[in-house]
Amino acid sequence: QVQLVESGGGLVQAGGSLRLSCAASEPTFSYGMGWFRQAPGKEREFVAAINWSGVNTYYADSVKGRFTISRDNAKNTVYLQMNSLKPEDTAVYYCAAGGRWARTVVEGTKFDYWGQGTQVTVSS
Repeated sequence: QVQLVESGGGLVQAGGSLRLSCAASEPTFSYGMGWFRQAPGKEREFVAAINWSGVNTYYADSVKGRFTISRDNAKNTVYLQMNSLKPEDTAVYYCAAGGRWARTVVEGTKFDYWGQGTQVTVSS
């Protein structure tokens, strides 16, 4: 059972940046990793994903060009660099693991393990 722990959330002004981290309890080099978010009163939505090797990434249109997903398999950690943040980015952000050995990991990939989430609040 892979355990995922997110960190790095907080309060930031619009236009600012945050970097989220997701640390796994065991090696996750074979897993694709994804970030999702859920705002109050809304359904959870896909944000970004990266395949096991880190070569292929995929982003929601709403964050493309502003967010960057990356991973360090030696540290069992995946990151989400968030720049030019907007108030509509406010949400709880979750990381997830799935899509083992898949060449591409996208919104519809089955994610088997989920973290507890970290709150990101962007003030206007």
